[in-house]
Amino acid sequence: MERLKDIEVDESWTLFLDRDGTINIKLEDNYVKNWAEFEFIEGALKSLGTFAKLFSRIIIVTNQQGIGKELMTHEDLADIHKKMVKVIEYYGGRIDQIYYCPFLALPEPTCRKPMPGMAIQSQQDFPEIDFSKSIMVGDSKSDIDFGNRLGMKTVMIVRESYTQSEYNADLCVSGLEELISYLKTT
Repeated sequence: MERLKDIEVDESWTLFLDRDGTINIKLEDNYVKNWAEFEFIEGALKSLGTFAKLFSRIIIVTNQQGIGKELMTHEDLADIHKKMVKVIEYYGGRIDQIYYCPFLALPEPTCRKPMPGMAIQSQQDFPEIDFSKSIMVGDSKSDIDFGNRLGMKTVMIVRESYTQSEYNADLCVSGLEELISYLKTT
């Protein structure tokens, strides 16, 4: 399995990011339903500023079944994302687009990771996206499966001891800051 530290990343690459557990703290057995519940993971803002200089596109792909469970609305999510992007931009980062799937896990809608719907939509919106020159970063098996299905390089964020083979990811890291140390730039 090819390691990310052996891949040279340039401005033609795209970075796909999960949200909960990757950018912000995931609420166990719950959903981030409003801005008051949203908290950036330590180091995420600084990392997003670095990524903005390395990648042509930075895309968030996030399952948000809290909407399907009627725990929050599309408007609640839009408010969270608007404020999140504003803070990211203040710290020198950027998000080019956010795609989300509001549906319940069953009956496995095509937009819900690990299905490829959000990536296909991103490629329709940004035709220059090449999945073979993309990295998917997330904290769940569905994130890694999503990236693998599309031929992306995959990075698993884990908070405990881990092995790469457990997740079928190209790389396992403790957070976005650690990922930066594995990227070679031209």
